[in-house]
This record gives sequence, C-alpha cells and structure tokens, in this order.
Amino acid sequence: MLGTVLTAVVPFLVIIVTLVVIHELGHFVTAKLAGVHVLEFGIGFPPRLWGKRIGETEYTVNALPLGGFVRMLGETDAEEVDTNPEGKRPGAMNTTARARAGEENPRTLAAKPRPVRIIVLGAGVLMNIVLAVLLFAIYYMVPQQVPYGQVQIARVSPNTPAAAAGLKPNDFIVQIDGQKMTSLPDVSDTIQLHQGQTMDWLIKRSGTLMHVSVYARFAEPLETLPNGQQVRQGPTGIELQQVGDFTQTQWYPPWEALPKGASATLDTVILTKNQIVTWIASRTAPSGLQGPVGIAQTTGEVVKVAGWAALLQEAATLSISLAIVNILPLPMLDGGRILFVVIEILRRGKRIAPEKEALVHLLGFALLMCLVVVISYHDILRIVQGDSLVK
Repeated sequence: MLGTVLTAVVPFLVIIVTLVVIHELGHFVTAKLAGVHVLEFGIGFPPRLWGKRIGETEYTVNALPLGGFVRMLGETDAEEVDTNPEGKRPGAMNTTARARAGEENPRTLAAKPRPVRIIVLGAGVLMNIVLAVLLFAIYYMVPQQVPYGQVQIARVSPNTPAAAAGLKPNDFIVQIDGQKMTSLPDVSDTIQLHQGQTMDWLIKRSGTLMHVSVYARFAEPLETLPNGQQVRQGPTGIELQQVGDFTQTQWYPPWEALPKGASATLDTVILTKNQIVTWIASRTAPSGLQGPVGIAQTTGEVVKVAGWAALLQEAATLSISLAIVNILPLPMLDGGRILFVVIEILRRGKRIAPEKEALVHLLGFALLMCLVVVISYHDILRIVQGDSLVK
C-alpha cells in the first residue's frame, strides 16, 4: 500500500498541482500586468482548506486537487463591482447597470480592451505549452537507455496502403522521409505523425535498398485474423517487429535538448489531432480517455516500467493535454470564455448579459464534473479487473 502511494498517488498529485499552478500563473501574471484586480488565486476546487490574503489578493488551497482558478474582478459578472455613487448594493442594480459599472471600473477584466482580455484568458494555455517544451527538454538531457536495432515488417494486411506500395514481410525499414528508423516507437510515431500524407520509405529487401511511397490513412478498418480475432489494420496495414534487442545510452546538451523539446511538443499536438481524426474516420469511440484515477494509475505504471525520469515525459504530455482541453470553446474552460469575447466582437461591442454567461459556465462545470465521475468509474473498474494502461 505504501509503495502504491509513493509510486502513483504522490507523483500524480505533484504533477497535477504543478500543471495547475503554472496554468493559473499565466492568468495571474498577465492579469496583474494588465492592471486587473485579482480577487483570488486558488489551487484545487472548493471546499476551501486554507487561505491567506496578501495585498489585495487571497491565496487559497482547496479540497479537490483537480484544477484551479484565478478569480478576477468583473471576469464574468459585473455584480462584483459597485460604482454607484448613492451607495446601493450591486444586487439592487439591474443587469445593464451592473454591466456598465463593471466596464467603468478600470480595474475589472470587463473594462479592459478585448485583445487584452483574450490574452489574459489564453495565457494559461500558453504557459502549459511552454512548460511542456521545458519538461521535454529536461527529459532529453537525462541519460537513458533507448532501443536500437533494425525494424522489420512481420505481416502486410491485404487491401491496405502497405500492400498497394508493394511492401512485403521481412522487408527492413531503414528510413522514412530521410529519417533513420532504429526502433518500433520511431516507426510507429513517424507513421502516425504523417497520417493523411504520402511518405518516402527506404527499405532493404534481400540486401537491396529501394524507395517506395507509402500513404498513411486516417481510417483504420477492422480485419479478421485466421484465428477469428478482429484487429485494426492501422494507418498503413503492417505489423512490425524489432530485430536485435539492443539499447544505447542517449542524452543531449541543453542547446540541443531545447529544440528537441519544442519539436516533441509540436509532434504531441499533431498526434493528438490525428488521433481525433482517426476516431472520426474509423467511426470508433474514443479510447484511452482517463480521469484522475486513470492518470494516477498510469503515473505509477510509468514509474515501475520506465523509471522516474519518464515522469518528465508523462508530465509534458499531460501539460499539452491540459492546454488542448482548455482552449476548446466549451463553457467554463478558457476557450469558452474567449468565445464570449469573440461573440462580443462579432456583435460590435454588445456583451452578453453577465448573468447568462455565468450560468453557461456553471452548467459547463457541472457537466465536466459528471464526465469526470463517469470516466473515473471506468478507471476504477479497469483497475479492479487488473488491466494495465502501460503495455
């Protein structure tokens, strides 16, 4: 039990809290620079466990460590602002008056120019992307053992891009688009990065090198094997095997690791996009979705299988996932709040009533929590059944 806590729960909490703090710091710093009154900087969701006011901002730690927030004056509801000279409570003002009060107070988010509001609302996503680049870079600077050898085609499915290209079992994949292939992950990741494109493969067949053009499709049809098992054919329709179980120590100096970190971040975004398109093209339900429980399980398994250094890669991937999810134009998320600013621009400056916007975000939060509960249920069910996420 103690081992599980040390290898799964503790690293999971450290990663989640770090990602949340960095994300919210993006909002916090840009809001401060823009002169917005930040009411609260919160880690986790209520109920509140601890709080301390420093200057005009209250810093809080809350019970549910699944997110965080920066509460700014006039962010969605100008009712927090009272500029009425008669001293009336904001609640006594009508919607139009409260919105006008928020816009007239220079320290509210609502009073700032629309480009500034978009920057403040989108800064958390940018911080998560920057963090991912740094985490990947640090990961590449750590000496580690990586597989090295030859990659051979074990099987070619009929009526697939690989079959159309003339690939055959026992062919060795030497290069793809000029990049040397030395392991199964190299080939697999490169193919997935090029879905929807035609690649130039350099293969070796019976000692002879030759170039072939291979298309990587998005749709992955089901194939029934001779034993009756149904499997997805994959983007090209090949099965691979590693020839030579060799490893070599690999690490990069900072000036090389940083560009590789940026490249890995971009590749992860592309892989995520391609996976979503694949789900749609293949008409399959999204697989691999994880809630907090599933992420904690993955964290523990990554530590056991690949060691603590691999957590840097895991954290970088989670940071990118957090950025992608938050930029979606959905209620409560950063992208949803930016969407309301965009709608305001399209309406030539006419804002949607603050109460209506707040209600939309509240409903979005409720739906998100329901989704987390459903995914967590399936995560727990998978753990009870003894299934692993790290193959």
